[in-house]
Amino acid sequence: MIVVGGGPGGSASAAYAALAGNRVLLLEKAVYPRDKTCGDAVGGKSLKHVEELGVKSMIEKMPHNRVTGIIFSSPNGESIHCSLPDEEIENKEAGYALPRKEFDYVMFKRATELVTQNGGSVIQDFIVTDVNIDGEGDGEKIIGVTGIIGGKKSGNVPLNFTAPLTIGAGGYTCPVAKTITETCHNEKMRDDLHYCGAYREYWVDVGGCEGDKIPIEIHFIKEVIPGYWWIFPVGVNDEGKTVVNVGIGMVINEMNKQSVKLKKLQKWVIEEHPVFSKRFKNATMIEKTGKGHQLPFGSPRKNAPSFQPRRSAMAGAICVGDAASLVDPFSGEGIGNALVSSKIAISHFDAEKHKDGFPNSEAEAYMVELWDTLGPELTNSFKMQKMVRKTWLMNWIIKKANKKPAIKDMLEQSLSSKEAQEEMKSTWNLLKLLLF
Repeated sequence: MIVVGGGPGGSASAAYAALAGNRVLLLEKAVYPRDKTCGDAVGGKSLKHVEELGVKSMIEKMPHNRVTGIIFSSPNGESIHCSLPDEEIENKEAGYALPRKEFDYVMFKRATELVTQNGGSVIQDFIVTDVNIDGEGDGEKIIGVTGIIGGKKSGNVPLNFTAPLTIGAGGYTCPVAKTITETCHNEKMRDDLHYCGAYREYWVDVGGCEGDKIPIEIHFIKEVIPGYWWIFPVGVNDEGKTVVNVGIGMVINEMNKQSVKLKKLQKWVIEEHPVFSKRFKNATMIEKTGKGHQLPFGSPRKNAPSFQPRRSAMAGAICVGDAASLVDPFSGEGIGNALVSSKIAISHFDAEKHKDGFPNSEAEAYMVELWDTLGPELTNSFKMQKMVRKTWLMNWIIKKANKKPAIKDMLEQSLSSKEAQEEMKSTWNLLKLLLF
């Protein structure tokens, strides 16, 4: 099979495929190690997969911040600190915060090892120029890709690759995803109601980010809502200083309505906000770390033309991770769902049975299983995203959580317990906690 994209979703797909005995061609447009704009949080959902793939031990040896808790603050400045249970931290079952440049590199490195050990190949600096289609109408199928090492300006000869299955893991602009949605099915790939703009910078000497157990922070600031602002410690640099990912995110439709520039808004928070500016009084931004990105949310689409959150597979191809629009619409975390979708994708491919081409029936089975697995959580996260847009409601919820231990307990448990996460999916359970 061919895997287009070597980020977490592509690396996991290639690794799982190789472990299942498949010969894989992994194509990556960058040259590793490369930077990636993100909040840098690797949630607990990811840990099972990074352990299965032999990556967890590699992460443990790298500078990182183990997530011990989360601080949420409301628009009126009230905050709540939700701590992870000590046993989760001691057993190393909590999530991580570390730069994506490092996390993605170890994922790609491990995938490369597994792919080559199983007779496959890895090509970096490969720019896909065409996704190749065979047949017409209902018989249409993707049969591979064409691309150029170094891109069109390199002068290199285009290379053509074919395979029974092509996996699209090229992020929010993935050419495989665009071919599946727009070219072959005349469906919308991008929807600004469900795409989020994000901007991040790395800082050192941020006040309140000292010590061994530093929580990550998510702040719902009045001037930033309907977006949110984050502070994620990601480890210690060579000088022994804590490096902090500081960023801001907002749904693109809201950005357009309000003519918001995220970089400018973050500058205001850091320099002028009455509370947070004090924490940055002696802080320094690491040069050339300010970068923007877009996050394709997995929130359910109203009147979706086919599958939720959007069509992500067809005969000959499957998309995973951001290429399948699976980012959590509340937390903005996408790695966990990228890894989950990668494992599901590989489970639907049988090299012998599908040697003449991955069938449309299996593609549809993948999309159904994907939404059955992630849909309830993504739907609930979308409800929570809409809740936090209401300033008065966020003020009330945080105030209530500080006064009612049961709410705080559920929030803390939901950070590590799948059972508590299931409870949180119920709107009724949330209302009972808040109102009674």
